[in-house]
Amino acid sequence: MLQDMPIPTPLLRDRRSFALETERLTLRKPAHADARVIAALANDRRIAEMARRLPHPYTLDDAVRFVEAVACDSREMVFLVEHHHVPVGVAGVDWSEPDAPELGYWFGVDYWGRGFATEAARAVIDYAFEEYNVDRMVSGARVVNPASRNVLEKCGFQWTGVELHRIRALGSSTPIDRFRLSRSVWSSLKHWNSAARRER
Repeated sequence: MLQDMPIPTPLLRDRRSFALETERLTLRKPAHADARVIAALANDRRIAEMARRLPHPYTLDDAVRFVEAVACDSREMVFLVEHHHVPVGVAGVDWSEPDAPELGYWFGVDYWGRGFATEAARAVIDYAFEEYNVDRMVSGARVVNPASRNVLEKCGFQWTGVELHRIRALGSSTPIDRFRLSRSVWSSLKHWNSAARRER
């Protein structure tokens, strides 16, 4: 069930510079100037073990390569997530499979448990469905990561099964819960939430 779902507001349409805003967060494109803080946030094994592609340790060079890859890769839509102008994590969509774009996110350990992942994920989902002609999105969470599963379920994702995926930091494959969100379900959840807010 969605409660007080923040609706993102696109500020600019230039893909390289636009931002989304929610009640508490700003989501914008990462820049070279962000590399140091991204490295500091991501350099924690607890994060890397829950994310498929993050290396550990995560160095400044890794962050620079990440920012440069995001700038030139049209298959990904990636945002640096800020709370009161302080970066707290990363969220976005991998478009490697155009018919099933994949939502992904990670947040600094100090910012876990504050609802930031859910708020940012909803903003990214809403933007993707509003701006792109896709009927569904997919995502995943390690079976040992109930917090991330909770984020996806709060966003309306429905469990579809378990698959094995390689986790870079572990150097091995591990079970991943897989989820799917249809455009129609997302639209219904938004409508319900809007109606609930009007009745208050």
